[in-house]
Amino acid sequence: MLVNAADMLKKAEAGHYALGAFNTNNLEWTLAVLQAAEEAKSPLIMQCTAGAAKWMGSFKVCADMVKAAVEALNITVPVALHLDHGSYEDCFKAIDAGFTSIMYDGSHEETFQINLDRTKELVELAHSKGLSIEAEVGGIGGVEDGVTSNGELADPDECKQIADLGVDFLACGIGNIHGVYPADWAGLSFDRLGEIKAKTGDLPLVLHGGTGIPVDQIQKAISLGVSKINVNTDLQLAFAAATRKYIEEGKDLQGKGFDPRKVLKPGRDAIVARTKELMEEFGSVGKAE
Repeated sequence: MLVNAADMLKKAEAGHYALGAFNTNNLEWTLAVLQAAEEAKSPLIMQCTAGAAKWMGSFKVCADMVKAAVEALNITVPVALHLDHGSYEDCFKAIDAGFTSIMYDGSHEETFQINLDRTKELVELAHSKGLSIEAEVGGIGGVEDGVTSNGELADPDECKQIADLGVDFLACGIGNIHGVYPADWAGLSFDRLGEIKAKTGDLPLVLHGGTGIPVDQIQKAISLGVSKINVNTDLQLAFAAATRKYIEEGKDLQGKGFDPRKVLKPGRDAIVARTKELMEEFGSVGKAE
């Protein structure tokens, strides 16, 4: 049974650890991340963008797949299915499909007032259905699902206004970016993170673009109130490297090595291993026991 993410993130915030929110891109990703969470005894946020949902067929295909996998694998840790970087329209589609948590990313709207108004509406809708909801202030750098941002430092006062609407967790730009970080990246702004936390109290904060941030910066961000860390590119890189190694070693040409199950297995195993490593870094291992 899927749950919403509010309770698990409240516990993470109070316990000074973070939960990884791992994007799924297909069945292999879903099974691998669920396996890692069960083995690590870590609560799990499985999330999906609109683009990934389209690739899989629809939001409903994604939701049904995750629910079926949780049941088939006898997963005992709490699992939330979360919409990642949803537009206003995406939120309604994900709710109808059976997601248990949504993110409305209003940081790209023409005005902050639009972000404020739509977040208010969606908070009321989500909570009326027992779902958790994430909002965003300050665009996250890089490219995510076709949306590009230079990476802003979120305004603490705007963060407070969004927080006061009753969102369950809040994404705020603190210099983080999506994708691979460039060599000249300035690092996270812990001063801004501290200013935002001072305004938002015990509200769990979200760090998007978790791939490539040095572990010491990740752990300092957690100590300052970050309770959810989004991971997508990291697992894509792990999957690609393992798959490339299999092909370059010519294993697909040996016997029935071309069987897609054999071709995909190294990548799937790599996702399991890397997800468990990240859960260890975030401090969530054993938190579901």
